[in-house]
Amino acid sequence: MKYSFRQLEVFLAAAHFQNITRAAESLAMSQSAASSALKELENQFDIQLFDRVGKRLQLNELGRLYRPKVEALLARAGELEQAFSKHTEVGALKVGATLTIGNYLAVGVMAQYMKIPTHPKVSLEVANTRTIAKRVSDYELDIGLIEGELQSSELEVIPWRGDELVVFCSPDHPLADSPTLRDEDLRAATWIMREQGSGTRQTFERGMHGLLPDLEILLELEHTEAIKRAVEARLGIGCLSRVCLADAFKRGSLVPLEVPSHRNFDRQFYFILHKQKYRSAGIDRWMQLCRKL
Repeated sequence: MKYSFRQLEVFLAAAHFQNITRAAESLAMSQSAASSALKELENQFDIQLFDRVGKRLQLNELGRLYRPKVEALLARAGELEQAFSKHTEVGALKVGATLTIGNYLAVGVMAQYMKIPTHPKVSLEVANTRTIAKRVSDYELDIGLIEGELQSSELEVIPWRGDELVVFCSPDHPLADSPTLRDEDLRAATWIMREQGSGTRQTFERGMHGLLPDLEILLELEHTEAIKRAVEARLGIGCLSRVCLADAFKRGSLVPLEVPSHRNFDRQFYFILHKQKYRSAGIDRWMQLCRKL
């Protein structure tokens, strides 16, 4: 075999950091050793994988072609190594989740996953749909759990489970006793909303078609708990997933509002995977646990 796994690791690290010094640091190597490994890989096959501009390494067309193949090969090798050492096919996982899923669903799945006999580790990154999709596209996450619709030529988008958004207010808000809100009520209300780029905001805007230009949005916040606190303080009304409102509804600190029947806030949660990434047994197990929720 003309190449080594170490050379391939250097190639992937250099592709990620676009700098050989930072790539070497991430692999606990000297800069000269990493540079030599990358140069040897290219020389052995008489190829060039990067365009070199000063100290920056930019993947060229050939490098972009081989990157997913190298990623898949090293993932298989890592899984095999872990199976040899721990007698299991389920290993550590890097998961990304959007805020509603990450804060209210993913932690429970993590607890179940980590109870597997070998106690594999799980890292969880929580961000909005746009950020999680980019991290999966860049091979920085093994799998993403998102609440927004997504179109991507690089990612496989797999339906997971249904969800719905609920319009809500504080129990002493003037709208709290309204049987069913009219479009006029929605237009006249002051709103506390999730930020642009989030799956929740995407579903909300779809359900509020025709009214969006007239809505008064007082605050746009990145965290669901901050939105709930603002609504409790009567700064406005909100619209979030029923998943993250269930406890507040039980306590009575927030109350749901009925919206006109033509306002549809149903949506799907999705798994996202890179199409070129090897789907390990750990990813399959994670998806199985998620589907049991």
